[in-house]
Amino acid sequence: MSTAADAPTIIRRDLFNKNRVHIYPIPPLKSISGGYKASDWGVDRESSRMFTARLRVVETTTILTHKSTTTSPTDSDSDEEERKVTTDVRLEDPDSAELFANCPYTSAVCVEQVLDSSRFFAICVVDGNRKAYLGIGFEDRGAAFDFGVCLQEVRRHNNLDAPKPGAARTTGKQQAAADPVAAQLQKQDYSLKEGETIKITIGSKGRRKPPPSSPPTTAATGERNGNTPLPFLPPPPSAEEEKKRRRESYKQTQTADLSGWANAQEWDAFETPALANESGKGLGFDDDPFGDFV
Repeated sequence: MSTAADAPTIIRRDLFNKNRVHIYPIPPLKSISGGYKASDWGVDRESSRMFTARLRVVETTTILTHKSTTTSPTDSDSDEEERKVTTDVRLEDPDSAELFANCPYTSAVCVEQVLDSSRFFAICVVDGNRKAYLGIGFEDRGAAFDFGVCLQEVRRHNNLDAPKPGAARTTGKQQAAADPVAAQLQKQDYSLKEGETIKITIGSKGRRKPPPSSPPTTAATGERNGNTPLPFLPPPPSAEEEKKRRRESYKQTQTADLSGWANAQEWDAFETPALANESGKGLGFDDDPFGDFV
């Protein structure tokens, strides 16, 4: 059996494209544990800019096809494909598309975000055996956010965050020395143990409030102190009872007024004729034409 390799097939696609990105020369880090700061680059001065480039994140897929030929008549020819995916962060001239600098993106340390801004990054560019760090700055935060998300997706799809099999593992003491805060968080175990449960109460909607604790009644207090318990006040009358009571009171008032008016009429009928039949003599007057004035 023999194998023969065909010409590789190369497929490129753009994952991110931004026409205006500012390039800055950056000083070396003062300490390994610290990070880059855009304030150290003089980004507020236009004279600190080296170049305004176009940034592209390009994914290149190389497909190698191996053909296997067999001499046995029972075996058939088979093709084997080998795929290799690489990602590059390219800085190009915005007019001529000529390559200015290239950053092979193989891990998260190739492109690092600065500590004091969300628009600036430090990237490691490679030219043969030489490498250098350059600062890049976006004009708006939306493009910088999209750039960071693009690199995160590249690491996830290509498993760039996973440790390599041959890489030496760091011990717990080395991790604590490098990042004491992360080591302290790893020591804390927030997982639920066997038999533990979590009860969450969200608001009081749909739940009846418990009745407030009322003080002891007067009767109970009196009996406890040995005194005679006071009687409870009767409940207030209902609306129907109140209407009925007012209606009866109104009827009684009308009946009393009518009865008084009838008595007055009878009295007038009883006394008025008697007064009308009395003569003037009974009152001390004469029927004499001249009267008492003669």
